[in-house]
Amino acid sequence: MPSRKKTAMFASAFLTCVCSFVVICVVLATQHWMSSEVRFSGMNSSVTVSLTYGLFSGTCEQFVDAGLQVSERTFQVADNLSNTKTKSMITAIIVILVLSLLSSLLSSGFTCTNAVSNPYQTFLGPIGVYTWNSLCGIFILLAMILFPVNIEENDLSVELALGCFSFLQTHVESAHTYGYSYWIMLLIIFLNIASIVIIYFYDHARYSKKKEQERPIESAPKDVILF
Repeated sequence: MPSRKKTAMFASAFLTCVCSFVVICVVLATQHWMSSEVRFSGMNSSVTVSLTYGLFSGTCEQFVDAGLQVSERTFQVADNLSNTKTKSMITAIIVILVLSLLSSLLSSGFTCTNAVSNPYQTFLGPIGVYTWNSLCGIFILLAMILFPVNIEENDLSVELALGCFSFLQTHVESAHTYGYSYWIMLLIIFLNIASIVIIYFYDHARYSKKKEQERPIESAPKDVILF
């Protein structure tokens, strides 16, 4: 059975891993990644399309001239994308987040295993926890980078607006605001770092104690050593 200290440390790390897993599920499920105001000019009027969307679905509203709301509808992101590059980027972000979800799940399993037992395999110990938490953090960071790139470089919001209202003409300007579904990914990175730090302190303390036990003669009195 593991010591009381080991159980407490790995149980704390397990809690952070579970929280990370739950937050990733929230990120995937919600559609508050981006709120955009996309303005188009026509022959006789200007039209503004207000979008709120995530990776799978969103809502769009159309406002004409002085704020007159014409229509509101729900859309599926994949159905509104015709640009292969934009669609591929969204798919890549979803795949990356699924991989981060699996990494977080594996990290939860490793920390739980170490909290209740002493596995013999090295990779099932702290090294495994470091590996899966690091991978999860890297995947989340990649998703946070790729999504803004898709917005700015591939005009994701403009394409979604055109998919909602096909009669729109010339794009004039866009304004973007990142929603909570995007920013809480920072919390996932923080939780992964916290798990690594907790296990590092436990592993460092265990290593120091082991070194002290291996060299008892250095702390022995001089007269005993001479004898």
